[in-house]
Amino acid sequence: MAIINSLMSWVMKKRMHQIELFMKYPNEVQREWFDKLISSAKNTEWGKHYDYSSVKTPEQFANRIPVQSYDDLKPFVDRLKLGEQNLLWPTETKWFAKSSGTTNNKSKFIPVTKEALDDCHYKGGKDMLSIYCNNYPTTNVFNGMALMMGGSSQPIDSSTNSYHGDLSAIIIKNLPFWVEYLRTPGKEVALLDNFEDKLKKMTEITVNEDVTNLSGVPSWTLILLHKILENTGKSSILDIWPNLEVFFHGGVNFTPYRKEFKQLIPSDKMHYLETYNASEGFFGIQDQKNSEELLLMLDYGIYYEFVPMNEWDNEFPKTINLSEVMLGVNYAILITTNAGLWRYKVGDTVIFTSISPYRIKISGRTKHFINAFGEELIIDNAEKGLEKACLATGAAIKEYTAGPIFLKDKEAGNHEWIIEFIRQPNNIADFTQVLDQTLQDLNTDYAAKRKGNMALKLPIIHTAKENTFFNWLKSKGKLGGQNKVPRLANTREYLDEILSIINTHA
Repeated sequence: MAIINSLMSWVMKKRMHQIELFMKYPNEVQREWFDKLISSAKNTEWGKHYDYSSVKTPEQFANRIPVQSYDDLKPFVDRLKLGEQNLLWPTETKWFAKSSGTTNNKSKFIPVTKEALDDCHYKGGKDMLSIYCNNYPTTNVFNGMALMMGGSSQPIDSSTNSYHGDLSAIIIKNLPFWVEYLRTPGKEVALLDNFEDKLKKMTEITVNEDVTNLSGVPSWTLILLHKILENTGKSSILDIWPNLEVFFHGGVNFTPYRKEFKQLIPSDKMHYLETYNASEGFFGIQDQKNSEELLLMLDYGIYYEFVPMNEWDNEFPKTINLSEVMLGVNYAILITTNAGLWRYKVGDTVIFTSISPYRIKISGRTKHFINAFGEELIIDNAEKGLEKACLATGAAIKEYTAGPIFLKDKEAGNHEWIIEFIRQPNNIADFTQVLDQTLQDLNTDYAAKRKGNMALKLPIIHTAKENTFFNWLKSKGKLGGQNKVPRLANTREYLDEILSIINTHA
């Protein structure tokens, strides 16, 4: 394995020269990809409809093609699932990443082409390792096995040979043989549909492997690690995998989970590297050791546009390209991709922290916020507020969600939080006060609504029993994969469902 480690490390480091190239010439690389995407799709049904043959500039493109939601593209996706081709993209489309929406009964099926797999998702995975090897040249990460929490896939129609499933499952199912050689468990277990069966078998298999790296969504990875410790009677993951050195994570903010991981893996030599990837594409990688900023990856077959959030609700929102973004502004992301997504709303919001090179921080979701009273509370605010409240009261959080209690009988409203703690705060009243004050310090709109309790009163916090959120996701058939708890909502949809579970088991 030592020879493999040395060889793989060398290969990964070579990619850094290409990464440095798009860091140096970002707008040129983006324009090159724009031209490639338009040219590739000009003879598709979509390309002919919008006369891509005459589109010569990003400005023409933006003026001609409306901003697209999933509902706008769904008629094309439905036809692709039935086996039609050359609709959105010229090459065969037979894989569909099922959206990880938690409670939405109308699941999204995002097209995944061979180009999207090879030039985006797999390239992102390789670059994640390249950046890690570059930052830690003495790594032995390839001396052992990679453990990845994946989802499952199911055939749509045997006559069309089309499949849908979690993106992670699609990635695992199509992995190159050399990657399969370095990962555990095998596909037959990794792709099991039943999450609890998968968890049991993964635990049995992986405890006997030399695991050096983990990847996955923090919440689901923690469940696996706790299961392994429970089954082995060990107190530390390092007692099982002494050579474990890195966790590649994404999907949710890592802050609430950081302390728990450090307790389970008590080593100063353990590293954590964040990625920003979704069913629609691979977008960013944490490229600096001492910063949580994410480098925007610009050569993955994706052309980016951005919508300032003050434009988001307009019928025809103003969009800008990469060269026009400003630091500190909250933008929604639009993507045009080699999977046939055109000016597509990803649903995420980001803030640029650097423009040379372009680095971002995920600030929230376009739909996951609370603005019932004009407070415009975003996930970034919530995560920072909870982090400070935990530090002040010795708490640690496993999962949470929050939403509004609306104005009633001229009374001010509230924000209502449901929090499942790993470790309870030493004083829940102090926790609430610190959270509230931090949100006021971070968000002037929230502070204005809290002033004198005129529109907003002190938040209400419910403490959920262990596995409350797990059981809620299970009731939705949403265990494992990329499924995650919605953090903030502008309605009471999630709150009321989870409160009913809490009250039923009270």
